[in-house]
Amino acid sequence: MTVEQTPLPRGLFAEDALPLYERTAAQLLEDLRATAARTGDRLPSERALAARYSVSRVTLRAALAELESRGIVRPASSRGWFVAELQVPDQAAAPAAAVPQVQGFADYAKANGLTARSEVLSATVRAATVSEAEQLRIAPGADLFDLHRLRFLDDLLVVLEHNRLPLAACPALAETDFNSASLYATLRAADPPQLPRVADYEVEARHPTPREIELFRIGDTMPMLVATQLTFNQAERPIELTVQVYRGDRYRFRASITN
Repeated sequence: MTVEQTPLPRGLFAEDALPLYERTAAQLLEDLRATAARTGDRLPSERALAARYSVSRVTLRAALAELESRGIVRPASSRGWFVAELQVPDQAAAPAAAVPQVQGFADYAKANGLTARSEVLSATVRAATVSEAEQLRIAPGADLFDLHRLRFLDDLLVVLEHNRLPLAACPALAETDFNSASLYATLRAADPPQLPRVADYEVEARHPTPREIELFRIGDTMPMLVATQLTFNQAERPIELTVQVYRGDRYRFRASITN
C-alpha cells in the first residue's frame, strides 16, 4: 500500500519561522533522502538522533511524530523507528500544500523573535462538566486538566489564558511546570502524539471584569477581546478548549475568509 505524503514545507517560509520540531523533521527527511533510505530501514536510536540534530528528546519525538503523520516513518513497539514509505520528490511537480497546524503562543513568539514567558495562576485536575464533556467529546466527570496562566511577550502582559484538556490525551500535563514549558510541545511529545491541526475560533469584545482590571492594571474603559478556541488533533478529535482574554490595544486578529 502506498501512503499519500505531503512534503514538509521547506522553502515556503524562512527557516527560523518554523517551530524547532518541524525544522528537525525537515532535516531528518533530507538525510533519509540523501542516504537513499528504503522502506523498512531502521532509524538510529532517539538518543543518537537527538544528538545529531542538537535537540532535546521531546523535540525529536515531536519531529518523528510529524513524519509519522505524513506516512514517512513508523514506530515499532520496543524496536524503534522505521522508514515507512519514502518517495523522491518530483522537482517538476507543484509543491503540495503544507499540513495544517495550529500555532501556539510560544511558537508565535519564537517565529517573531520575541521572548515568551508564563505565570501559572492555577493548574489542577478536576471532573469535566457536562458542557465541557460535550465540546471535548469525553464522558461527563472524566479527568480534565484545567490551567490558568498569564502570558507575556518581552515582559509585557498580553493575555490571560484558560486552557482545558482531556487528561487521558496527555497524562504528562498534570506533572508539567507550565511556568516554563510549552503546552503544545508537551502535546506533541505525548504517546501517542497529539498534533494540534485545526481550530474553531471566535472573538468578541467586552468590558474588563474587576479581576482583569487588577491583573492587567488597566482602567475599566479598556476594551478586552475574548477569544474562544476549540482545537482538534490529527485524528480530528478535540483536544483543547481555551479562552483567551487580551487587552484590546495589544491584540489584532487576521483571517482569510472563504465560502
